[in-house]
Amino acid sequence: PRLLSQFFFADERVTRVVAEINGLDAEQDPQQYLVLLNQLHLSQAHLLAVLEHIMEECIPTQRHSRDYLVKFPEEVLVDNLGNHMLFAAECLLAGTFPELEEADGAQLRPQARNLLCSLELVRTVLREQSLSQPSSYPEPVRAVLVRFDRLFAEFELSYVSSLVAVKSPEEIYRQQEIIVLFCETVERALRLGYLTQEMIDGYEPLLMFTIPRLAIISGLLIYPEGPLSLERSPEEMSRVFSPFYNLLKKIRDLLRVLSVEELCVLERSLCTAE
Repeated sequence: PRLLSQFFFADERVTRVVAEINGLDAEQDPQQYLVLLNQLHLSQAHLLAVLEHIMEECIPTQRHSRDYLVKFPEEVLVDNLGNHMLFAAECLLAGTFPELEEADGAQLRPQARNLLCSLELVRTVLREQSLSQPSSYPEPVRAVLVRFDRLFAEFELSYVSSLVAVKSPEEIYRQQEIIVLFCETVERALRLGYLTQEMIDGYEPLLMFTIPRLAIISGLLIYPEGPLSLERSPEEMSRVFSPFYNLLKKIRDLLRVLSVEELCVLERSLCTAE
């Protein structure tokens, strides 16, 4: 159950797979080479997961901030992001630049080198600690972990920023506005009887269509100063809605001619239409 013991065996697994890869002629046995590469990927992912638990236990108040993750596009935030970063660092150190322009890759190589050297030091220190005192983390161990955590975060931010367009503070704020709009829409729909709490608690699939539909009406009529404000230019709106700027203007113009009773009928129909 001790994390350092788990780390020792996870590290042993990585070392063993690397040794097998180094002793294999990939051209003579490409299929076995691919099998070993997959094993390496899985073993490294497990090693990083154990290391993450160790840092949470050992240096919980000294972890480097990960607030920058809110800037990343949703498709980047995958479960194995850390392992992908490690693979990217290894490729960069080897002189290959997957997914990157050569200039960006060359600029990131020093960071990749520092990160991988720090990881090797962490592995060495934790292995020694697991064999001597597997239940304690002396100051030298904590210092090594703090540095690795910082280098990992810095490389992650730099690499992803070179790979994709990260969200600006303005875009993050616009997304928060959308979240508020959806929350207010749900509260209003519950108050007017369009939705029930049981539907929400039961994750009714129809809500995936109903709430966005109602939110568009709310954003155009009920909260016109919010994220759907058409007084802004398309460039000032969230990227979720900006491509539909002209369509939203047409919808708003149609909604404005409806009476209160007609609007109520429309909203109720949007809660049931497929």
